[in-house]
Amino acid sequence: MSETSDQLYNFALLDEDAKREIRRKLLKAVAIPGHLVPFASRDLPIARGWGTGGLQITLSIITPDDTLKVIDQGDDESVNAVNLRRLITRTTGVATTTDTAAATIIQTRHRIPEEPMRADQILVLQVPMADPLRWVEPNLERATIMHSEADYGKMWVYMYESVVRAGDLRIASQYPVIVNRRYLMDTTPIPRWDVPKLHMADTLYLFGAGREKRIYAVPPYTVVEPLQFEDYPFRTEYRPGQRCARCGADNTFLTEHFVSDSNGGRWETTCSDAAYCAKRVAQMEATA
Repeated sequence: MSETSDQLYNFALLDEDAKREIRRKLLKAVAIPGHLVPFASRDLPIARGWGTGGLQITLSIITPDDTLKVIDQGDDESVNAVNLRRLITRTTGVATTTDTAAATIIQTRHRIPEEPMRADQILVLQVPMADPLRWVEPNLERATIMHSEADYGKMWVYMYESVVRAGDLRIASQYPVIVNRRYLMDTTPIPRWDVPKLHMADTLYLFGAGREKRIYAVPPYTVVEPLQFEDYPFRTEYRPGQRCARCGADNTFLTEHFVSDSNGGRWETTCSDAAYCAKRVAQMEATA
């Protein structure tokens, strides 16, 4: 049954026709890695731009046996993550976790978890802007033709101008990649640190842009290559010698935040993935 006696809505909120339509589009997206697939984005009780695309994917594929994890910029307790998780659990009753290894479906905004994901897990990414050609070709019809012809010359010029003006490929997030040696794809606002995780990964990556009504995917073991020049190769934000102030990790994506103290405060560098950092701290305390 799709409804229960104490619920006036369908399991996972969306009606079954909507979920079937999204799953069909997901199958097409998986069959054509990196290709933008249009879908009928539904109205939800959250504003567009706050994760409706990723949410619709999660609601369409989730089952009562799944274990859910929702993060926003690596944090399980951010406002966006808490509200989305609350909506999903209230309409499905599924178990939730903050442990990446324990989750079967992870919905995320701006980050890919530091802990390596397995083949039996799915990562759903919220996408604010689906088409990377938007930076160089605002006309949707023309951009669609460019994708069909693999005509990405304007993007290469955009990258070249970045080098000329800034002295490097200064693209902090949404770094463009070529998927399966065919389609130019937007990686969403994940940092460059996370881009290599897309290449030949064990897990399935699903991308949903609710406002733009587009779905795309990177299936397991797919070649994902960042755009780069021979003399200006792709590089991550890694800075040698920098460590997390909490767990001591020097091989994670780090963020800075201001900590107030009796001396007026200081800037502290910690892991962006809060759950991964907490797990490392717990392991260190257990072995101390």
